[in-house]
Amino acid sequence: MKKIVEIVFSALFVLASVCGCGTPSELDPQSPVTLTMWHVYGEQADSPMNRLVEEFNRTVGREKGIVINVTMMTNAREIGALLTSAQQNKPGAPQMPDLFSCHSANIATLGADAVLDWSDYFSQDEINGFVSDFIKDGMVDGKLCVLPVSKSTFLLFVNGSQFQRFSAETGIAASSLSTWSGLFAAAEKYYAWSGGKPMCALDYLLRDIELNAQAQGAQNLFAENGWYDVNNPILKQSYLEFIRPLVQGHITVSDLYSNTQVMTGETLSGIGSSAAILYYNDVVTYPDNTTEPTNLQILPYPRAARGKALMTQAGVGLGAYKTTTQKAEAASVFAHWLTEPERNLEFVVQTGYMPVRTGSFDAIDSYSFPDASHKALYDTLDTMRQSYTSVSEADRTDGYYEKTYRFYDQLRQKQSQWKTRFARGESVDVLMEEAWQLFCNIQ
Repeated sequence: MKKIVEIVFSALFVLASVCGCGTPSELDPQSPVTLTMWHVYGEQADSPMNRLVEEFNRTVGREKGIVINVTMMTNAREIGALLTSAQQNKPGAPQMPDLFSCHSANIATLGADAVLDWSDYFSQDEINGFVSDFIKDGMVDGKLCVLPVSKSTFLLFVNGSQFQRFSAETGIAASSLSTWSGLFAAAEKYYAWSGGKPMCALDYLLRDIELNAQAQGAQNLFAENGWYDVNNPILKQSYLEFIRPLVQGHITVSDLYSNTQVMTGETLSGIGSSAAILYYNDVVTYPDNTTEPTNLQILPYPRAARGKALMTQAGVGLGAYKTTTQKAEAASVFAHWLTEPERNLEFVVQTGYMPVRTGSFDAIDSYSFPDASHKALYDTLDTMRQSYTSVSEADRTDGYYEKTYRFYDQLRQKQSQWKTRFARGESVDVLMEEAWQLFCNIQ
């Protein structure tokens, strides 16, 4: 009964906010309007977004006369490219969807006037119920063009079983890993303790370097060629902070995603997206085929030695292409329903993302999580939300990602060589300079 009341109230509120007092709704249950949708939540065979869409269609959608039809599931980069092609009616381009997952950069390309401004459909009180940094990330030309649905951030995932042994024998506590300097010092001890294994695999080394530099006051990190400004002194300092333990073999750039290396015992820990929780198993299988419980520990993203504690803010939101007022009303009903606090928490728990509503975060303490690791994940996210400043990724040129992949490929080839050369007595300064030149030579 409570759920029915909530649904009816939500629908009535949406209707009032969309149509205004005394303005009749354009929705008709006898003649439903269909909204097509592209989204990114389809890597799993059983998409959590598709389940929500099905629930909406058989409840509020049926009651109001709205059908959401998912016509594409792919990654954000492809959706961004296809949106541009569709809007420009390029040969072979698909038809423009009504709803789509997107970044603010995608809206900047489409034009803010081409999409709904969600602030026309959500009251200020409703908008205030979202995490403010996430709302800011969705603003384009003064309009709320991207409604937050889910966000991810970087976390430190630790093999708790092995860390317990390491800690007992070395005195290194989990709290020591709260800063990069502490993590790197622990990694040096782990390298000796483990017989030459890296302690931590990093999925996004360059983003880690960026955030560390930004925390210490760096600005204007990019050059006109779309790569980093190698003349930025704080950026160089940050780069070398990470490169020193890397050339020594104490940390490593992940083979692709760090969870694989943690689950096989190649590393003790990994830094990656919060969504990686879906890919951590309950059991670690070591190279000698022995196993033990993972006892996964999930710790906050390490802070810079000085400056603010920064956390990444990644992930798409919901955009709506502007066509008819009827479709706008339907999009608003769906968007309100999708982002209700309880539903938002339910959705993100299935995907490893951060909630976007403050009410969702408030419900974490009483939420029944599927296992202890998920509970630890969201406790950590809540802690970071309260003490970290979230930072969106800077706009990247199309060529940036090709350069990044090329850099990572070269770094993966070199890091084992550097480790060997360092072990043979070669100067760490020489190796660091070589690694810096590799970074500078990316064009």
